[in-house]
Amino acid sequence: MALVVQKYGGSSVADAEGIKRVARRIVDTKKSGNQVVVVVSAMGDTTDELIDLAEQVAPIPSGREFDMLLTAGERISMALLAMAIKSLGHAAQSFTGSQAGVITDSVHNKARIIDVTPGRIRTALDEGNIAIVAGFQGVSQDKKDITTLGRGGSDTTAVALAAALDASVCEIYTDVDGVFTADPRVVKKARKMEWIAFEDMLELASSGSKVLLHRCVEYARRYNIPIHVRSSFSGLPGTWVSNEPPQGDKPMEQAIISGVSHDTSEAKITVVGVPDKPGEAATIFRAIADAEINIDMVVQNVSAAATGLTDISFTLPKTEGHKAMEALTRAQSVVAFDSLRYDDQIGKISLVGAGMKTNPGVTATFFEALSNAGVNIELISTSEIRISVVTRVNDVNSAVQAVHSAFGLDSDSDEAVVYGGTGR
Repeated sequence: MALVVQKYGGSSVADAEGIKRVARRIVDTKKSGNQVVVVVSAMGDTTDELIDLAEQVAPIPSGREFDMLLTAGERISMALLAMAIKSLGHAAQSFTGSQAGVITDSVHNKARIIDVTPGRIRTALDEGNIAIVAGFQGVSQDKKDITTLGRGGSDTTAVALAAALDASVCEIYTDVDGVFTADPRVVKKARKMEWIAFEDMLELASSGSKVLLHRCVEYARRYNIPIHVRSSFSGLPGTWVSNEPPQGDKPMEQAIISGVSHDTSEAKITVVGVPDKPGEAATIFRAIADAEINIDMVVQNVSAAATGLTDISFTLPKTEGHKAMEALTRAQSVVAFDSLRYDDQIGKISLVGAGMKTNPGVTATFFEALSNAGVNIELISTSEIRISVVTRVNDVNSAVQAVHSAFGLDSDSDEAVVYGGTGR
């Protein structure tokens, strides 16, 4: 008997009909002879609505109480789904993240999983139940407070449970039919991939691809848990994410380019007039690190000979912009830079592919496509399997479409179907 972990996003359980449709799919999996653990997100836009409500009551809500509020959405979903499964004649039990044994650190709103001790889940499975777990949440190891894993954390919950339970596969159900060579909302001719390696998926996820969360893929790679990305709205096969293609169907050579991703959720901060001497950049980024802010791309200009000053630019999540500006302002007395510039009208476009490192001409084709589309580049960052650029946010869609076509990724078949929601 195989053990299957399934995760359903908010668009899949957005209403009563969606919950009943998901329940039927779960029961079918159980009838096929599998033990089933299900992780659910909050219904539809519930989390966004709770965030809006919190901001109306308190502009800067307490981290602890904010987590207590947001976890209510997943608890609603898990209870309703368990009821729907029971109405189909099958036993089901629902569990919060803490009841499922998801143990985290004590950082509210973006906690990281320390351990998973799924004793109650194993007992439920041994008794013949389908286990329904609230995603996105856990309990802190030290204070035993309710914590949340950050937006999209249900993906990570699912993979973490799959690893702890030694599951055969972790199925991530979303509102598209798999992983595409670009966001099908932007590129209508995006092509669905049958398989993609963990390494490439990690780069796509960290560069803005919405179908899987970066932390989820990282966890799956660490514990070698195959992920099957599928749509809960269709019965079509999806995309496998793993070290090797399933069933030994290994291609002769991996594709040069896996896909094009984009991200419009970042902002850019430029620290103007930084003294060009050892230790100044370290002080700036220590201030950012102490504020627990993750940064992405970093560029330092060549210092002006006349002044000995330079500019340092970096990108970060828009949601952290205000906190970062405050942290840097406090550090100004130490670094003595001239000023700060904040820009939230940017977008990032990334080209990803493990074959890039052995194929000349990829970089030239990438920049030629952007040039032909009239897209101006502000920042550039590269790795062995990725090229990323920052542009104006209004140029993102045309840039993605141009690069996708330039590398021959457009599909000749029907346009990709987006069934609804945001793609997570």
